[in-house]
Amino acid sequence: MSRNRRHQSAAIRFGPALKSVALCLLIGGSAVGYVWQKDQIRQLGERIAEGEQTLDRLRRQNEELRRDLLTLRSPANLERLAQQKNLGLVRPAPDQVIWLPEPGPLPSASQDLAVPTHYAANEVGRGWPR
Repeated sequence: MSRNRRHQSAAIRFGPALKSVALCLLIGGSAVGYVWQKDQIRQLGERIAEGEQTLDRLRRQNEELRRDLLTLRSPANLERLAQQKNLGLVRPAPDQVIWLPEPGPLPSASQDLAVPTHYAANEVGRGWPR
């Protein structure tokens, strides 16, 4: 005689239902993960765009400041400012100007570092750098 459902084990009766629930959770979890990942990609894209805009703004500002610095350092501008402020400054006489030679390039790794490099302010055998 066949057994009726009342005598079947609980695992046999609830097995297909548990498989269905597990499959729904897997699909739902995958969908939530996909949406979360797409949102993260969108947020990172916005941050990159903001960073690029900031970089462009800072580059423009840097170029503007560089032009301002060149203007402020120009000899004509310095003379004009000195005359406006009545500082009593005059051009030096040619015998008052001392020209120093530019120091040569720094020694490379292949050159012998034991040979001292002397600059205008150093005395032979003393001073920095060696």
